Amino acid sequence: MELDPADYTIAWIAPLEIETQAALHMLDNRHHGRFSVSRGDDYVFHAGDIGGHNVIIATLPAGQEYGTGSAAALAGQVKKFFPNLWFGLLVGVAAGLPRTSQTQARDIRLGDVLVALPEGDSAGLIAYDLGKETGTDTFQLLKSGHVLATTETVIRSAIGSIKLHAPNDAAIFLPFYNKMKDQEHIGGTFVDPGQENDVLYETSDDGNEQQVVREARPATRRTRVWYGPIGSGEKLMKNARKRNELRDKYNIIGLEMEAAGTMNRIPVGVIRGVCDYGDEHKNKEWQPYAAAMAAAYAKALLLEIPPKKGTSSTTAQEQGVHFNGPISGRNVLAGMTTSGGTVNLNFS
Repeated sequence: MELDPADYTIAWIAPLEIETQAALHMLDNRHHGRFSVSRGDDYVFHAGDIGGHNVIIATLPAGQEYGTGSAAALAGQVKKFFPNLWFGLLVGVAAGLPRTSQTQARDIRLGDVLVALPEGDSAGLIAYDLGKETGTDTFQLLKSGHVLATTETVIRSAIGSIKLHAPNDAAIFLPFYNKMKDQEHIGGTFVDPGQENDVLYETSDDGNEQQVVREARPATRRTRVWYGPIGSGEKLMKNARKRNELRDKYNIIGLEMEAAGTMNRIPVGVIRGVCDYGDEHKNKEWQPYAAAMAAAYAKALLLEIPPKKGTSSTTAQEQGVHFNGPISGRNVLAGMTTSGGTVNLNFS
C-alpha cells in the first residue's frame, strides 16, 4: 500500500533508534504501507495517527552520527517531502542539569521530562556553540544564543495547558508510559531502572567530585516535568565543569544535540527525557526509560491540540473543549493563551 505524504501534518523527529521505538508505541494506529521514494530521498519514514492527527516519525539511518548537522539534514528532507506539514516535535533523551545550591535548587532526576519553554529574557532553546571568538578571549553567541525560528504558537499553548497541572502534570502522561513500559527492545524493556541507581555527582571549581545524597521521591511523585531553556550543541557533553558553566550562565535545564539543527527548518517543540547528567558518568542505561517518558509527554501534548479542520471528525469534547458554564446566566468556555494563562470566551 502506498501512503500519500500530503495526508500527514505532524512530524515527530526521534533521531535515535530507542527514541523511535518509544515513539512507535505511542501511536494510536500504525499506518502500514510505504511512501514512494526516488533518487535523493535518503530517509524512510514511519506513519500512524494520534488523537486524529496523521503523524510521521522520522529518524536517522542506522549508523549515522547524530548531532545538529545530521538533524538539520533530516528536518530539511521532512519539510520537503511532506507538503502539508503543520508543526514538528523533537522528542528523545538529553542530559539534565540539576542545581544543588540551597538558594536556587533544581532537583532534576533521571527519568524526568524537560520541555523547552522561554523563561524571562531567555529563549526556549540556546544554541550554545554557535557564534564567534572575540578579541577578549570570550565567545559571543550567534544572536545571543537565540535560534532563528520559534516554536509554533499552538505547541506553546498546548504546553501551557499541561503546565497548568504542575506539579501534578506527570499524571496526564504517565498512563501512556505505563501502557508500553513492558514492551521489549533489543536491550530490554522501558521499565524504570530504579531510583537507587540514580547517582548524582557534584564537581567543584577545583575539579573535586562528591556524590550528592538525595532522598528517594515517593512513588506518587516519581516523575517531574521541568520547563525552561534547553541548550543545544554539536558535541556530546561529558565535562562536568563545562556543564556547570553553561547551566549557570544561561540558566538552562538540559543539554541536547539536535534542536539547533532542526529549528530553522521545522519549528519544533522540544521534549526530552533525562538519561544522564552531562558528565563522565554518562551511560546508556537510562535511555529507554527516559525516551519513553518523553514520548508519553509528546503524546499528551498532541492530545491537547485539536486536529486541523477537515482532518478529523472528532467532537468538541474529544478535542479538549470543555463546557464550564453557566456563569451569571451565560455559557462560558475556558481557553488557553499561548503564555499558559486562561481566557474566558463569552458566548451570549
